[in-house]
Amino acid sequence: QVQLVESGGGSVQPGGSLRLSCVVSRYTTCMGWFRQAPGKEREEVAQIVRDHATIYADSVKGRFTISRDNAKNTLYLQMISLKPEDTGMYYCAAGTWMGSSCSYGSWGQGTQVTVSS
Repeated sequence: QVQLVESGGGSVQPGGSLRLSCVVSRYTTCMGWFRQAPGKEREEVAQIVRDHATIYADSVKGRFTISRDNAKNTLYLQMISLKPEDTGMYYCAAGTWMGSSCSYGSWGQGTQVTVSS
């Protein structure tokens, strides 16, 4: 399947910014970012479908931006105004369109984002 490698995570103070990158072996119809905090279920953060349609979780709208650089085979997640509740392991994923939503079957190894004072 698709190979994905995330990078760019780190520790920042509230209000800070980070840009996550995900190098992919090939693009698929659906590309997305997910996150998981300890003891929590994996959460959809942002998705991009067919390189133009974007979907964001309500909790990150206006703060996070998903984008693709096709020449570099890289998916990005630009995060600003970070909050402690944004803390978690962030994963990029590749999937297919199933008629009404994306189904993800390939996942990166994850990159940790920690937001704290």
